Parts: sequence; C-alpha cells; structure tokens
Amino acid sequence: MTSPRRKHGDTNASHSPWLEDILDCIRTDKSVRKDFDNGGRLHIDRPLPFLSVHIGRGRDDLAARDIAAANASYLVVDDIEEALPIIEAVGALLSERFGAFLLLDIDELDHDTLITDDAPYLPPFEIRIASTDDVAAQKAAAALAEGTDIRQVKFRTPHINWFDIKTDAQAARLIEQTGFPLVAVRFAPIYRQPESGNIYPDLRERLVANIFDAGLKAFAAFVGVTQSLKLTTHRALGRKAFVDAVTRADRSIDDVASSFDFLLAVTPINTEAAWQAFKTGKFKQEPLFLYRPLSVQVETEKRKLFSVAFDRFEDPVLYHLYREKQQELDLQLSLISARETGRFVEYGRALYGPVEPSLYRVATEILAKTAVLANDGDDIESDPETADCDEVEAAARAMIADYQRQYPGFAAEVELRDDLPSGMLVSGERLLISRQTLMPRGRVHALLSHEIGVHLLTYFNGSAQGLRLFRSGLAGYEGMQEGLAVFSEYMAGGMTVGRLRLIAARVVACSAMLEGRPFTETYGVLVGEHRFGPVAAFHLAMRLYRGGGLAKDAIYLRGLLELLSHLKSGGALDPFWMGKISASHFRVMQELSLRGLLKAPVIRPAFLTHPQAQARLDKARAGLNPLDMIIS
Repeated sequence: MTSPRRKHGDTNASHSPWLEDILDCIRTDKSVRKDFDNGGRLHIDRPLPFLSVHIGRGRDDLAARDIAAANASYLVVDDIEEALPIIEAVGALLSERFGAFLLLDIDELDHDTLITDDAPYLPPFEIRIASTDDVAAQKAAAALAEGTDIRQVKFRTPHINWFDIKTDAQAARLIEQTGFPLVAVRFAPIYRQPESGNIYPDLRERLVANIFDAGLKAFAAFVGVTQSLKLTTHRALGRKAFVDAVTRADRSIDDVASSFDFLLAVTPINTEAAWQAFKTGKFKQEPLFLYRPLSVQVETEKRKLFSVAFDRFEDPVLYHLYREKQQELDLQLSLISARETGRFVEYGRALYGPVEPSLYRVATEILAKTAVLANDGDDIESDPETADCDEVEAAARAMIADYQRQYPGFAAEVELRDDLPSGMLVSGERLLISRQTLMPRGRVHALLSHEIGVHLLTYFNGSAQGLRLFRSGLAGYEGMQEGLAVFSEYMAGGMTVGRLRLIAARVVACSAMLEGRPFTETYGVLVGEHRFGPVAAFHLAMRLYRGGGLAKDAIYLRGLLELLSHLKSGGALDPFWMGKISASHFRVMQELSLRGLLKAPVIRPAFLTHPQAQARLDKARAGLNPLDMIIS
C-alpha cells in the first residue's frame, strides 16, 4: 500500500493550549510527559525522528502497551481519535526538524493461534508485520522482523507473517490521516494462559524486552536510510532519563540494602579468643565463634523489599536490574537470619555458587606450583618490616586524601575496630581496620589499593550516577569486584606468592567446607598439605566456616579469572569503575552509558598511574595466568 502523499500538519497551525505547550517543549529540547484520561500518556524523552504508538481501545494490562512505553518517545491512548491530532502535530514538527519521521504502531492479536501441531515441544507463535511502501519504512520493518528472532523467549519461537497494511483498520487510518511512514507489528498474546487469561510473568518480561529491542533496531534502520541522526548503535536510541518511578524504587531498595551490614553480621567478634582456645585444645576442638546481635528485623525488611513497585519503570533494562537486586537482597536477608543454623551454608551456596571443577583445578595448580615457595611461619609480630593498625590507618588516610584532592566527593571514613579479626574491610563509605592488624609493610599499599582503590572508589563513583543501585551494587557484583580488587594488587606491584597462595587456598578450603568437612579437618589440610602457618590457616578457615559456612571466599579467584578472560578478549576496564557491577552486566553498563543514563567515572584508580601499570595491563590483555602475576 502506498502511503498518501498529503501535507503533514502545519507546524504553525493553531492548537489547543496544552498541545501548544508540548510543541514548545519539543522546539526547546525539553522533555515531555503529558498524562491523559484513561491512563493515556505522551512521553518524549528528547526529540527523535520517531514515535511508538499503542491504542488501547479499552483493553488493560497489555504487553503491547509496555513495549510502546519502554521507548524514549511514545504515545499511549485509548482511542484513535484522541491519538490523531497529537500524532499529526508532533510528527509534523519532528519531521520538519529531522527531515524524516516514523510511526511504530504496536498492538496484540486477539488470541494466540496454534500455527502448527507438529512442533517438537511448543508450537511457534505468530508475529505479523507490515509497513508503508517507502524504502525507509520497509527497511525498518525488515529490521524489526529480523530482531524478533526471540531466542531468549525459549518457550515459544516466533513465526513472522507479512500482511497487507490496508487490511488493518487501525494502521490504515493512521496512514490515511497523517501520511507518515509507518510500521505495524501485531503479536500473539503468548504470555497469557489460554484457559484463565492469567499471566506468565517471566514470559511476559522476556517478550516485552525482546520486541522492544527489535523496535529499536527498526528505528535505527529507519535512521540509517534517512540519515536523520548520527548513530553508533540501536541502543543509543533508548531513554536518556529515569522516570520518577525508578527514582522512588531505587530509594526504597537502597533503604533495605542499607538496613543491614552483611559482612559485619557474619564476621565473628571473638576471633583472637577463639584462636587461643583452639590452640590450647591442641587444634582438635571446633572453635566457638560469637557474633554481634542482628540489628535488622528480617521479616520487616522483606515486607518492605517486596512492596517496592517496578511496574511503572517503562524500561525493561532497569526493570531487570532491580528485580535481580530484589532477589539478591531477599537471599542475603534469608542468609543472615539463618546464621549458626544448618540452612546458612545452603543459602550461601545459592548466593555465591559452588566451587566449579575448573576453578578447583586452577586453585590446586597454583598451590602445587608454589609449594616450594611456601612459608611455614606466619608469626610476623617480631618482624621489623611489619606494619600495625596505626601504620595502616595512617597510610589509608593519606591515600584517601589523595583521592579527595582529585574528587571532593570521595568522603570516605576510617575506623579502628576492636570487634574484627586482623585485617580490614569496606562497609559502605567506611574503611574498617581491626586493631589486631599486622601485615608485611610491603603489602600495605597493595591491600589499600584493593580496599580503597576498588571497593571505596566504585562506591563513590556509583554514588555519582544518580541511582543508589550502582553504589550498593548490582546483583552478583561481588565476584567481579573482588577480581578487580585482587588485580589492583598486581597493578600496584604487590602480588606476592603468599597472597596468591592464600586466594587459591580459599577455593580449596571452600570446597572442603561445602562438602561438609569439619573445621578441624580443613585446618589440618591447610597446615599439613599446603604448608600454611597455624595462625594463617586458622584465619583462613574461620572465614569459610563463619556463620555456619560461608561460600564467599571462592569468588576472589573466580572473579580474577573472569577479569583476565575479559581483558584477553579485548574488554575495557572503564565501565567497571562506574559502580559496583558484575561481568554479566558489562554490556548493560555500556548500553546505559550510550543512552546517557550513566556518567563516566568521576575518578579512576590511582594504581593505573603506577610506572609499570601499562606494561602489566598489556600483559593481561595478551593473556595472563594468575601465576604470572607474582611480583618478586
């Protein structure tokens, strides 16, 4: 069907005051968000040469509405007569500005039809596509069809049917009245149960996300033909602003995440006393660890957590990120509530995963190849090259001051604590240092690069993003975060044989713990087979058996291997400094950055400026084994 070549609406024509206000906003590059009766809305994130349209016709809770509303520029109304004057006025203005304008008309078929009865599992579902006959619209329709090869919707596969656009009354009317190029898509409502009409939530989410992405590809193809925009990727056409619903949910999720300190909740407060008792008992009795009382009412926080509404996000990517975080927080709350019970270890296994055979092999290889370099002793109290907590604190404050000179928002706090085992940890914006801390002076800078240069830096960079989620951490971020932190020790010139052996031994000990072996047996293996000193072996085992068995310590080596693989394949580091993210979120961060929703890191790690940093990074990009990271 050839679209009528009629003159689009006069951009200088007289309109109702509210519509004129909308046009003025578009002319001055202001965003538009206008609500109408019956739940209708016009949303224009920024001027673009397209508009996604959904006309509800009295139907509620359609996936088609959510697909349309996920776009940076959309119109959702209940009646076509309400839509037409808005489309004509807005389309005429944008067409004049960009020299081109496309409508994407999104709707659902009345019901799901079984296309074939000989499918091996579940039959395909129908997606109908049509377009006006101009080249740009046809290219857009072809890109849409190719993009709807929805492999993530694994339950049903799409079957594309091309139809004559004049046979669809709604699309035909839009073309006749406006004259704009148009692509129409109609899909089967496979997310509804045939008998009851109830929703398959996961299938609905996948369907919305994938048809939305296919729509972006259609817009990108249209832009490519008309040269109406300069474009690097179709995802750059997504939203560049958060809606208020995202900000509200972000604050609510952060309130729950901030209501408890996970690591402090599972860290013993009597490590030194437990060690002395363990030693007095000839290393034969299971140590008794004591914990600080829980400061959170788990049931209350879970009610808050699951009262957070994500249904108005209008952005499938953000929706998925917050759903993941909600599930992770639920698991963390379950874990701390099960502290010192048999359920604790299983919740930990669910949160951090098992020790994979490949990871175990790498860990045992590291221990075997460094066995001749193992240091039996771990009594460093009499070593003149030992730094105590006061020296570590002074070095930490100096490093934080250096970062603050570059970025005043780096407002980290340092606390000396009596209730922590030797060492330090980061909790939010605080660096907590145990008063029992003793460490080789040559390791201080590397460990501060780990804690301050990665954990605190990503916290403050995440805080600068506008959404607190990026400072508290996307779901599953800890593995990559610890991998980056270990890598920072190498970049700072502080990766020693002892440190690499410790990280590998954590994996071996974690595997033993998850297999159900008692503390004393794991301690004996660390001392007898792997030649760790008694104090080091005790502290290593304590970390694994605290709370009832915590599988977290395997993530250090796992995360390091993921990072080295990422670098070897040409991956960049910069997105990881934007906030606390996992390897699986790397592409998401790139997309949000392209859309303008994320800022570049306000500050980068100081260890990247080490004299040998570039050479070490080049080695990692060429392919680096953890054993190659040892710096003598």
